[in-house]
Amino acid sequence: MARSIWSGFITFGLVSVPVGLYSATDEHQLDFHQFQKGTSDRIRYKRVNERTGREVDFDKIVKGHDVGGGEFVIVEPDELDEIAPGKSRALEISTFVDLDDIDPIHFQKSYYLGPKDGDNASSYALLRDALAKTNRAGIAKFVMRGKEYLATIRAKDKVLVLETMYFADEIRDPADELDELPGKSSAGKQLSMATDLIEAMSGEWKPSAYKDTYTERVKELVVSKHKGKEVVFSEEEPQATNPTDLVAALRASVESARKSRGTRKSTAKKSTAKKTTAKKGTAKKSAAKKTTARKAASRKKAA
Repeated sequence: MARSIWSGFITFGLVSVPVGLYSATDEHQLDFHQFQKGTSDRIRYKRVNERTGREVDFDKIVKGHDVGGGEFVIVEPDELDEIAPGKSRALEISTFVDLDDIDPIHFQKSYYLGPKDGDNASSYALLRDALAKTNRAGIAKFVMRGKEYLATIRAKDKVLVLETMYFADEIRDPADELDELPGKSSAGKQLSMATDLIEAMSGEWKPSAYKDTYTERVKELVVSKHKGKEVVFSEEEPQATNPTDLVAALRASVESARKSRGTRKSTAKKSTAKKTTAKKGTAKKSAAKKTTARKAASRKKAA
């Protein structure tokens, strides 16, 4: 059983449910060490006292906040814990909102919430099922590792999922970040064809259909270089579509997407037909076996 990275209580109203927090995701990442170019010498980082030049043990390091003018306020870990009494052990749900009303830009990272003990499993299941039935998410705040988080708690199948979120003032205004944004697109043939293309390329969300091909290429590169081989990947970079060619590009894209979808549907129908035929064949064989068995039993009884 994996160890929880945080444990505490979900609280709503007068109800408290003991839970543990577990990682829900595992990112693809190939680890690389740093070396000085042209050598096999590793680069390492050390925590060094700026004044003495001596290395400092981690347990002797404290945090300091720059208040300007070269002055720093030193804060001890215990002091940080003291200013958040109870919050570091409670997921306090303040309200329940419709899950569809939350803009995904607020979501940060996903975690699983699991029941902490068997005695309170029924309370956990009750909250989970109520959230699923109402399509609601609980909005809560909690403290973990010296930082306060805004979070949503939602139901997914048999588990409660916690999503850490960005606070409203942590989300940047696009008008402040981008120099210029185009106005409303000109309605007409282009918009109609773009809509047709989106419809032609639409399908069901299937997460397993998408693979991390870049990480696979990195692994292939490492293996090949280890064997003394050289790998060359050739892939053309996309070019911006000329506005004068936009209609032609949209038309060709729509035709290609419709043709591709037609091929997929045809393949799916053939697969379904094969399965149906196989099932019928199996059913016929089974029925024939049963008939033969009944006849044999009847002859045996008559004898």
